[in-house]
Amino acid sequence: MALVKPLVFQVSGFQNSGKTTLILDLIKRLSYMNIKTATIKHHGHGGQPDLPLKKDSGRHVAAGAAASLVEGEGRILLQAEKDDWTLEEKISLMSFFKPDLILIEGYKYENYPKAVLIRGEEDLKLLEELQQIEVVLCRDSDLTEKLQSWQEQPVFFADDEQGCMWIVEYLKGKWKDCEQNDFS
Repeated sequence: MALVKPLVFQVSGFQNSGKTTLILDLIKRLSYMNIKTATIKHHGHGGQPDLPLKKDSGRHVAAGAAASLVEGEGRILLQAEKDDWTLEEKISLMSFFKPDLILIEGYKYENYPKAVLIRGEEDLKLLEELQQIEVVLCRDSDLTEKLQSWQEQPVFFADDEQGCMWIVEYLKGKWKDCEQNDFS
């Protein structure tokens, strides 16, 4: 059963830090626990995401439609055009599907609870620049040990499943006092 307003949690880090891998692992674990999860991903490769322009829905958008929705056998594909979408608008749109949780990949400077992925020392500035860091996952095992000794948040080696498990437990804890959810 979804909350009226879903919990929002970010997975942040620079390109190739392991955000997508972590998100996929979280989705699998949360789905297994019947936690309905929606995702929002920042297309960080520059430009607009590809549209299937040869399909009717893509042609509708290319012709000037503000949005096009295609449904078949229970699957909906939504394409929408607007000059600038705020993250709040995207969260509102995903909230329509009544998820328990919205996982956000990217948008590192937004102010939501987050996991930060660190590739190496060049990424350490994120730990000073970002807000609401709940956990740090590091791709460098030696740096992980250093961070564990001076970082106030929990720090895990990114290739170890303990970090993902910690995040799942953290998310479950957010609902601990909410009687309308049962994620046991």
